[in-house]
Amino acid sequence: MPTGFVSRLVLFGPGDAEQRRELYFFSLYRIFEAALLSLVLFTPPGVLVEAPRHALLGQASALVYLVASWVLLYWVHRRRPLGAQVMLGAAIDIAAAALATHALPASAPGIALMLLFNVGSAALLLPWRYGLAGGALASAALIGEYVWSVLRDTNDARPLAERVMFAVSFMSIAMLTNLLGRQMRESRALAERRGAELADLAEVNELIIRRMRTGVLLVDGKGRIRLANEAAQALLGEHDEERNLALAAPELARRMRQWLDEGRANDTPLRLGSDAAEVLPRFARLRASGESVLVFLDDTALVSRRAESMTLATLGRFSASLAHEIRNPLAAISYATQLLEESSEVSEGDRRLLQIIHQQCLRTNGIVESVLGIARRERANAEHVDLLAFARRFVDDYRQMLQPEAGTLQVAGGPAPVPSMVDPRHLQQILTVLVQNALTYGRLPDAPSRVTLAVRVADGRPAIDVTDRGPGIPEGNAAQLFRPFFTTSEHGTGLGLYIARELARANDASLDYVPVPGGGSCFRLLLAGVHALAPA
Repeated sequence: MPTGFVSRLVLFGPGDAEQRRELYFFSLYRIFEAALLSLVLFTPPGVLVEAPRHALLGQASALVYLVASWVLLYWVHRRRPLGAQVMLGAAIDIAAAALATHALPASAPGIALMLLFNVGSAALLLPWRYGLAGGALASAALIGEYVWSVLRDTNDARPLAERVMFAVSFMSIAMLTNLLGRQMRESRALAERRGAELADLAEVNELIIRRMRTGVLLVDGKGRIRLANEAAQALLGEHDEERNLALAAPELARRMRQWLDEGRANDTPLRLGSDAAEVLPRFARLRASGESVLVFLDDTALVSRRAESMTLATLGRFSASLAHEIRNPLAAISYATQLLEESSEVSEGDRRLLQIIHQQCLRTNGIVESVLGIARRERANAEHVDLLAFARRFVDDYRQMLQPEAGTLQVAGGPAPVPSMVDPRHLQQILTVLVQNALTYGRLPDAPSRVTLAVRVADGRPAIDVTDRGPGIPEGNAAQLFRPFFTTSEHGTGLGLYIARELARANDASLDYVPVPGGGSCFRLLLAGVHALAPA
């Protein structure tokens, strides 16, 4: 068979199990036909049918057909192209039927009916051109057998009209089953595509739910936990007991039962364990008439941070629009205060009040500048910066403004440069905030501040440690240092460290508080190395 013809017959891939299973049952039916034909031909004449016209031809064709049927059945499991197998099997069926019809003219209608099923089955599995070709081949075989019989055996009493009607039946069944097969294949392909799309969507939904920062639980009507995403498992912890909500979180189970009975939820946050974070549970039925309940566990810390972010964003937009309205009268008040201080007619008591007014104006202006710094959120323009050289220049510039009684400021580091990637303007702001805090709060009573900028490499990244020798930060306050508006000073805004950390994050850096065992405080700024942002 030519290679191009075989390639056109490869309708199904070798791994298509559905069509291969259909061909397997078709091959079993072919074996049954061959066995039945052999039984008829090898049975003594007169038992099942009358004596054959050509006994030897019929018996030989039946035996060959039976052997060929077993070979075709074995071929199904050899992972060969299915189209070629179907076409070859149909040709063998037609040839065997034509020979059997010539040998057994009395059984010709029955043989033709059995061949009708073979032609339809082959057309079901083949493209329409080859399916119709099979029907035409079967019709031609019956007409050819009639011509053979007329030329060799003039006493054939079966009319030509019978052969023509069977030929029309072969063509009709081939066309109908081929259309049916094509619709079945298209429906199967569409179902597989839809199934693949649904499977992809299910995986995406599962991934989204699993990675949600909100805990999600699916609890059935008996209180058993059917599903739990990663956030919920982290909040509930691992339990050796049966996955029962009443055992894993009794208070949560009680609130769910209260919601089911009364239809209202308790909005008070609850703690699922001694070391677990507080959560705010929300409940929803999976189906309107079902008993399964979806439980959403919102971490109150995340909710608070989102609320803070929204508050800060709103505050930033609001302050940007009112900045000029606030700063203009503030500047006028400050300027008028300075003029009054220069007047000789002001008493000492009033002069003290003017100083207080001037200080409060400066403080108010600092608050406005801090809030505007949050609103601006300028994008970082990272550059190659030698961290050690930058720290030395910063200290030299800062010393020029530093009063002797305020304390000392120095740089510690090796002789080798420490390269990093950072926006110099942002680094200047971060270090200014850290050094000002260290000079202001990092001192013991009646002792000057001693602040050190230690430049080094920590965990493979360039780092600056801003340390002082003060009393340190209480453990209760350390966890809230970088929260906006948190301050222990009457004159502070609580925004300095928050802005410093936001600037560090904009530069792919981290700013953390590190306790010092010997006393004092340390704020560590870990920056990106020169190769961290280099293109791959």
